[in-house]
Amino acid sequence: MSETSIELMPQLPVLSSSQPDSEKVLQPPALFQLPLTTQDPQQLQQQSQLQSELQQQENSGANLEQLAESVCVKHRSLLLLLLGISFFTAVSGLIFYIHHIFHVEKQTPMPPVTPCLSQACQRAAARLSTFADPFTQTCDHFLSKCGSDTILLTSGGRQRGQGIPGHPQNQMEKSVWTQTPKGEKKVRGLKEGRLQSRKTLLLQYLKGMLETNKNSHSSAVQKTMDFYQSCLNTSSIEAAGEKPFLALIQKLGGWPVSGIWNKTDFNSTLALLMRDYATFPFFNLYVGKDPNETTSGVTKRRYIQIDQPDLLIPIEWNSKTEKSGAKAETLRPFLALCQKYLALLGSPQTTSTIHVYMFISLSSELAVAASPLQYRLLKGQLHQHMSIEELQRQAPAIDWLGCLQAVFHPLSLSKDDHVLLHNLPYIVHMSQIINKWQNKPDISNSGPLHTYMLLNLLHTLMPAMDSRFSETSKAFSGALGNDDEKIPRWKHCVLAAERGFDSVLIHLLKNVTAHREAEKMTEDVFFFFKSKLHQLSWVDQNYSQLFTDKVNSLIPRLWTPIRTSGENELDLLFSQVNISSHNFFSNYIQLLTLWQNRRSKLLISPSEPIDVLSVTPFPLGNEVLVPMGMFIPPLFHPTYPRAYNYGAAGFLLAKDIFHLLLPEIHSYSDTVPAVAECLLAHYLRTTEKAGRSGVLTLSASQQQELWVQYSALEVALTAYHQSLIPHSDDTSLLGLSHTHLFLTSFSQMSCDSDPYQEFMPLDPAFLIAVFCARSNLCPAMQCSVKNYHISPQSCGSFL
Repeated sequence: MSETSIELMPQLPVLSSSQPDSEKVLQPPALFQLPLTTQDPQQLQQQSQLQSELQQQENSGANLEQLAESVCVKHRSLLLLLLGISFFTAVSGLIFYIHHIFHVEKQTPMPPVTPCLSQACQRAAARLSTFADPFTQTCDHFLSKCGSDTILLTSGGRQRGQGIPGHPQNQMEKSVWTQTPKGEKKVRGLKEGRLQSRKTLLLQYLKGMLETNKNSHSSAVQKTMDFYQSCLNTSSIEAAGEKPFLALIQKLGGWPVSGIWNKTDFNSTLALLMRDYATFPFFNLYVGKDPNETTSGVTKRRYIQIDQPDLLIPIEWNSKTEKSGAKAETLRPFLALCQKYLALLGSPQTTSTIHVYMFISLSSELAVAASPLQYRLLKGQLHQHMSIEELQRQAPAIDWLGCLQAVFHPLSLSKDDHVLLHNLPYIVHMSQIINKWQNKPDISNSGPLHTYMLLNLLHTLMPAMDSRFSETSKAFSGALGNDDEKIPRWKHCVLAAERGFDSVLIHLLKNVTAHREAEKMTEDVFFFFKSKLHQLSWVDQNYSQLFTDKVNSLIPRLWTPIRTSGENELDLLFSQVNISSHNFFSNYIQLLTLWQNRRSKLLISPSEPIDVLSVTPFPLGNEVLVPMGMFIPPLFHPTYPRAYNYGAAGFLLAKDIFHLLLPEIHSYSDTVPAVAECLLAHYLRTTEKAGRSGVLTLSASQQQELWVQYSALEVALTAYHQSLIPHSDDTSLLGLSHTHLFLTSFSQMSCDSDPYQEFMPLDPAFLIAVFCARSNLCPAMQCSVKNYHISPQSCGSFL
């Protein structure tokens, strides 16, 4: 392989002169712009001749001042020059260090590494030992992708399938890679079952915190743990059966299905269901910002947003009539589903059938005006501003002010307050349907609207009910051809706990997050991400300047609460919550109330609420917020070797930032396809004798993903070496050298489940082979790219 060069020099941010003052805080000081101080001697000649003696004295004084100021300017210039030289020397030293790391031959053997002996490190070492070491594998090791049975590069001609819906580069783009031919040897030892998404890792970590045996001194923490344990206590849930829900029905005034109903007021019942049970049968409510609203401040106003509901009956969209309707083929199984639910609640079929038919009829009529998001976006039906008073005129069947005041109590709302609508035609249609059913004389005593609301309440509370209800729902889903993934009970319980006790989980997670180490990694990775931009060859220089200015204005920040909630504050917040370890149904109802309280607080909160389950960075104003969920074991731990942390969490962070800020870079840079084709050329030549054959091409999405992952690997490794400058020592695991550990950690974590993995055409571990062909830091690899010459014309200086 020919000698190639790597350009990893950190470069100063470039900001345009038109940048707002608030964004210029990242500009480096103008070290070489010296202040110019001048005096106009003509001013002295304009003095009155009547004061000649005084003028001579003043001229003499001015000369002395000018001389003194000249000396001051010289000293200031010299000082600034020395500061500039010092700054330049520091940057040059860093560049030289990085250059030395990547290019200079090691003249002396590396000293033995110091093992990390913490309990966290012992667990990490045990886990690491179960994964294949990429340095000891033959070239056919890289033919399968992340432990799957799929051979990536063959000449079979069958397509692997379509891409991930919503992919920002190329939606639903077909992949050119083919499936494994029959009889192809499986070469990767890592099983698919071992590959866990980052969200699952975070949920497992939260599970460990909730299952700790230590008694908490905080009552809020103890209540959260008790709630989790009551969710796991399935024997109590099964023993309770349908009784808790039937008791709740009686509390709400009964229902016509049982023949006992006190004819409660429609709007009063609706407001009660929305306020206390987070049930929204006729429309959805949530809180959010208006993306079309411009504001000079960083924080936008939040609005109550009203949307069409999630109807229980399966519906489909007719693009010709531009109307929705119930799926004809699902009506019979849906009828059986509803009858089964009522049977489980003790209602005989002879009396329940009529109520089921009315429920289906009402659901079908409401479905007519429901429409898919894309259609509503095309018709401009999203984020429509309207006062509550005007909404009342448009849809009079709902007591809008009364319902909204109930939901968002204790906030004060008036008829002049504005809300945002996302399907006004549906809201108007829904009001007309409700009026129609309220005024049907032949069914007024059957309470179809009340039954409709209580069946929606049943759907809300089913996660807290015995398994007969969930199994019935699963059977219905299977009858429709849906193969729903079975969620482990512990995961279901962690998700339920987060729904109401998120502030407690944020408190627990914040206490175990290594803030200083995580912030340092975030800063290092983002700095070298920006330096990577200067290596790109841009097709459009205007876009290059705009994009560079924007990126340089962004500040990375670990996403933690602006104001820390202490245990005493949390205890006060949850003082009215009573959790029973043997009554999950009651606990779940309190959970729904807590969830509703979160919604109300969000309406007036000036800051962005923290999502404890977030695992990827996102932009907010001039910041890139990095969630705490990225810095948990086995991705990160303060006692892990830094090589392990940067190889796992550092790489994932770099990759996420590339995806977040460069969603379509392949359209604007020649570097992306050039690097991708170079990497592919290495791969094809290296694995030629390992069973791969055929003429292959890369799609634009695959080119981008190859470049992103290779660039993220470079950025993470450079950031790791940057972290070694103030602290040259680092520990290790399994006796591996630092670079060996970094790359092995990268190999272990590079196959995390994310929306872009489908577009990675190679096993990411193969990037190690390409990188090590250009570096003298790596141990010898059994599959070596150096054994296969690639002409300079194939890659040039892109790698």
